[in-house]
Amino acid sequence: MPFKTREGRLQAAENLVKEGISSLIVCGGDGSLTGADVFRSEWGGLIDELKQNGRITPEDADTYQHLTIVGLVGSIDNDMSSTDITIGAITSLHRICESVDSINTTALSHSRAFVIEVMGRHCGWLALMAGIATGADFVFIPERPPAGDDWETAMCEVAHRHREMGKRKTVIIVAEGAIDRSLNPVKAKHIKNILTDRLGLDTRVTTLGHTQRGGSPAAFDRILATTQGVEAVDAVLRSSPDTPSPLIGISSNKVTSGPLMKAVELTHEVAKAISEKNFARAMELRDPQFAEEYEAYNTSTILDDKSHLLPEHQRLRVAILHVGAPAGGMNAATRTAVRYALNRGHRPFGVYNGFPGLVRGSLEELTWISVDGWTSHGGSELGTNRAVPGKDVDMGMVAYQIQQHKIQAVILIGGFEAFSSLMKLEEAREKYPSLCIPVCHIPATVSNNVPGTDYSLGSDTSLNAIVESCDSIVQSARSSRRRVFVVEVQGGKSGYLAVEAGLASGANTIYIPEEGISLSRLQSDVKHLMALYMDDAADRSEGRIILRTEGVSETYTTDVISNILKDEGHHLFDSRTAVLGHIQQGGTPSPMDRIRATRLAMRAMQFMEKHTSEALNTAFEQKRDEPTPIELTKSKDSIAVVGISGVDVIYSSVQDLLPKTDLKNRKPRGAWWYEHRPLVDMLSGRGLFTKQQQQY
Repeated sequence: MPFKTREGRLQAAENLVKEGISSLIVCGGDGSLTGADVFRSEWGGLIDELKQNGRITPEDADTYQHLTIVGLVGSIDNDMSSTDITIGAITSLHRICESVDSINTTALSHSRAFVIEVMGRHCGWLALMAGIATGADFVFIPERPPAGDDWETAMCEVAHRHREMGKRKTVIIVAEGAIDRSLNPVKAKHIKNILTDRLGLDTRVTTLGHTQRGGSPAAFDRILATTQGVEAVDAVLRSSPDTPSPLIGISSNKVTSGPLMKAVELTHEVAKAISEKNFARAMELRDPQFAEEYEAYNTSTILDDKSHLLPEHQRLRVAILHVGAPAGGMNAATRTAVRYALNRGHRPFGVYNGFPGLVRGSLEELTWISVDGWTSHGGSELGTNRAVPGKDVDMGMVAYQIQQHKIQAVILIGGFEAFSSLMKLEEAREKYPSLCIPVCHIPATVSNNVPGTDYSLGSDTSLNAIVESCDSIVQSARSSRRRVFVVEVQGGKSGYLAVEAGLASGANTIYIPEEGISLSRLQSDVKHLMALYMDDAADRSEGRIILRTEGVSETYTTDVISNILKDEGHHLFDSRTAVLGHIQQGGTPSPMDRIRATRLAMRAMQFMEKHTSEALNTAFEQKRDEPTPIELTKSKDSIAVVGISGVDVIYSSVQDLLPKTDLKNRKPRGAWWYEHRPLVDMLSGRGLFTKQQQQY
């Protein structure tokens, strides 16, 4: 590559000067970003040399004395330090999961084993996340080689245990840079030979290769790239010759800016730690939740050898219910909760059809194999509905069935109805002793309107469904020329889906409940659309979309807005509607929802153990021959939402969340995503046209 030579960089400097460019925003991996920073450090000498050789004028040399570099991390490996996630990593994970899901079906039908190699020379993020999202039997990553020297036997024991349980397929995911504890490469072909020779499995190898780099970007990556791109421009405007080159990243759900070369140095430390066999340090240098997700994978996928069992008196009978509308990730969360519970010695029970099912006594004890494959299943395998105890079903019967089946902990997986159920269950504790047990709510709703969490399960799956549909609608609008589609999305009284999907799909504007709709707003939007279409080339006019949240207005319906746009557009453009409906709730869960489900479910089970251990230990020590007490806890903290805050998993009690909740509109009072709202209008060209241009 010529840029790696000084002569190549000299030519690059000349090209920039001739084009009048004094700032570069570089999107790439650590190699590209390091090269860009070297370019900046040499810039003064390059300009002097160009002036001395007469390749640029002295005036140009004075004008372009300094070069500004701003870095954006574009890397499918997610291997850059100082940022939680890199642009492209989630899209790559989508491609991997789509491939592994397809391979799972053929592996199941033929009872085969598959060894799948994914990218990741020095980073196992893709392999680990794919392992979690697809339920792979074993994962090999560079940062955490298998324990012990005989990893071949350990892998075979896991695969054999899974087969003995009734599993008909075996899937091993290996990062291309995977190693053992002696730093010897672990290759897919070698794994295949071991599975074939030792277990007699019909084994195939699949190398996904560059399919991991292609395809349409996931909604998450589109939003990430957009918000970071805006920050990169701001960083250019803030920069000075004395400021180190900044790297734009994301930390705890906030876009950040930090020294570029410091991030590169920390990234290189990972490879150094691995080469020194300091695997603990390598894990520390990864993003904050990497180690926790590794633990979640092991506890939810690998059938344990009983080393994690709790003492018998601490083992619980746990009920799992789905409440509210279906959402992607519900089944993945159930699977993790069940398998973690079994590895700890608990007895998990699935309750069919929510609280009405509980009242009827529709419970079934779930086994390790009964939830196999649930990770990739959409909808709700247990069945779900919106019934709330104390409102739609009798609370006394709920308490009776909990006591009758000796349930000692309850996990609710669902949306705002599940949160409402938490409130009702807490109110009923004084009346029903059997409800004095820990109850944990894992948020799962496409609307992302549950208090106590940044993300609900299902919201990412829904976003991807909306963006995919909008891509097709925009294509239709563009082909038809001068057409605007008003697209209705779900969300109730929350504008999350419209804002984030609008940002990801390039919507012209959005209508959300947080702002409402007025005639003056519609007039302004019509004028803006007219200005855009007047500015378009006559034969190459763009198709455009507007997103409307279903609950934004009873007066200004999707059809009404479309008709207003059509009539007021004075034949400059046409308008159509598209109501996406329940496709937003269905389909295969996205990798992000599967991973979040796994992590939240593990922490939900840990929550149960935390809030029952004291009562169970006391009862065991004082009355060994007495039955387990019905009341295990009355603490306000024992009935809570387990949610995501930034990169952390947090527990928030119902009492603490109530002041922060808008019960009338069924959503939190504050929304982190609302700061993205102005970007939709800015990126659609608002402010670029004069009032004269906006008048017909």
